[in-house]
Formats: sequence, C-alpha cells, structure tokens
Amino acid sequence: MTAGPLKPQIDTSKPHPARVYDWLLGGKDNYPVDQAVGEKLPPEARANAARNRAFMQRASAWLAHRGVDQFLDVGTGIPTSPNLHQIVQAITPSARIVYTDNDPIVLRHAEALLVSSPEGATHYIHADVRQPQLILDRARELLDFGRPIALSLIALMHFLPDDQDPYGITRTLVDALPSGSYLVLSHGTADQHPELRDETESAYKKGAISLRMRTRSEVEPFFDGLDPVAPGLVPAAEWYQEEPAPENERSGFYVGVARVR
Repeated sequence: MTAGPLKPQIDTSKPHPARVYDWLLGGKDNYPVDQAVGEKLPPEARANAARNRAFMQRASAWLAHRGVDQFLDVGTGIPTSPNLHQIVQAITPSARIVYTDNDPIVLRHAEALLVSSPEGATHYIHADVRQPQLILDRARELLDFGRPIALSLIALMHFLPDDQDPYGITRTLVDALPSGSYLVLSHGTADQHPELRDETESAYKKGAISLRMRTRSEVEPFFDGLDPVAPGLVPAAEWYQEEPAPENERSGFYVGVARVR
C-alpha cells in the first residue's frame, strides 16, 4: 500500500463530513465538533448511514464478481471494516484499489489500515473531489485506464453545492474511464423523509458544512449518458442483486450503478 507524501495537520476545531459519518456508523475516529453535528441530526441518520454503507458493500461485491478488478473510490471516509478493498480482494485477490479523501485523519488511517492482499495493491491519494484532474493523474500511477474501472462516489456529492459544479466534476471523472467501466453513486435526499429536511440541513449548517440534498430528478443527471444497472436509481435498501432483499425501509439516500458505454 502506498500513500502520498502530504502530512497535513488534523483541524479538530472544525467538523468534517468524513468524521461525522464515522460517528454515525459508531466509529471512534471523530472529535467533539463532529459529534456535536451528529447529535443534532435526526435519529434516522444512523440507520441511513448504515444502509448506505451496506449498499456500497453489495455493489462492490457485485462488480468484483462480474470481473471488475480496478476501483477508484473518491471520498473514502475513515476506514470501517470491511472496506471496499477487503470486499473486492476477497473475491479477486489481485484487484487494485485507489482511495481518495481530503480529511487528514483519513490519510493517517490509510497508512495503517488500507493494507492490500499480497496479490493486489491499494493506493491512497490525499486530494479533494473538486480537483478531479489531479485525482485522475495520480490514479493513473496504479490503475490501467485502458481497462474497466469502477468509480465509487459514495455519500459525497451532496456536500457540493450547485455553484461548485458537482455534475461537471462527476462528468470529468467518468469521461476519463474506458468503456465497460462503472459509476457507483449514492446521494443524500429528503424525498422519503421530507419532515427531516430542515433538521438535517440545519445540523450541518451549524457545523459550517455545506449540504445539498437533492431530489431524484436532481440525482439522475449524475448518470447522464450511462447505461443503468437494474434496478436503476432507487432508495438504498432497494438496490440488490442476487442477495436476499434488504429490509425495505425509508431511506435518506438514492443509489445507483451504471455502465460506461
């Protein structure tokens, strides 16, 4: 496993989405400022985070079983077992995975925890999703962009407001992928929890974290020009393949997988 040379300092005075998400999942790698944001969120936020995580695990395993052995995971978050590489390399030990995040605490844990199988490889890039070309340039050091790659954008793009061009950033990343690649995306929404929108947005706003939950019609453009994998763009608990169906509960995420033509 390799990581970049940057050693940025962790700012414990400001909350960070990756650490708030860690708190929601019951992790310990967060600080009081992150906990303060999490505690202001509706109780349903914890279950939504768990359902979102379960979707990532199901989608990654399905892609690995279909022969995809290269993954670019942007917005990795703090390592929570099983991580994407553990799921994929249990199926394809030679798989190669590149992780990216902009939180220094993720960098610190990447060096210790994102350890590849002997046959495969992992790499960590400390970068912001708003630097898509930098991410692509660094990812090419490990991944072969002449073969299919799965691009994973899990619980990330709702932290980019419209004026930061989340659709354009996604398009830049997707356009660099060869035919046969896949986009795996989950995005926060209040469509099924309209009564919780104000409480959720207020909690993040008080923590100075931008949050732009989007409707289904607003999430659909992330998949423009791609071929959706059934069942398409659905609430998190409704995306599954051969597994037994998860319990169908209201979800705070839309999720989908789509193939690059």
